[in-house]
Amino acid sequence: MKILSIHELMQTPVCMMTGEQLAMLLSNLKLLMGNTTEDKTEATPPKHLAYGIRGIADTFGCSIPTANRIKKSGVIDDAISQTGRKIVVDVDKALALAKEKKPGVPCK
Repeated sequence: MKILSIHELMQTPVCMMTGEQLAMLLSNLKLLMGNTTEDKTEATPPKHLAYGIRGIADTFGCSIPTANRIKKSGVIDDAISQTGRKIVVDVDKALALAKEKKPGVPCK
């Protein structure tokens, strides 16, 4: 059996590798990814999500009826994704939109 370097193994199709070669390649994957990717993209921060009217109420620290009024007002529409009855709210975006709210709109 011929011994291949890491770079030769990377060029070898998976279907042509032995189990040992594949296991060695997978075990060194972190090392390989660090060496082969020169332009590392910055990790995006995780989104803070809230679910349902209760999530809106918890985000703004208000009651369920007030959360319904906030949702119906349209102030945070860009932060809401709704499919049927399922509501998902991007908390950071909702709070930013609420800071720019119009006068007279219920919001904490």
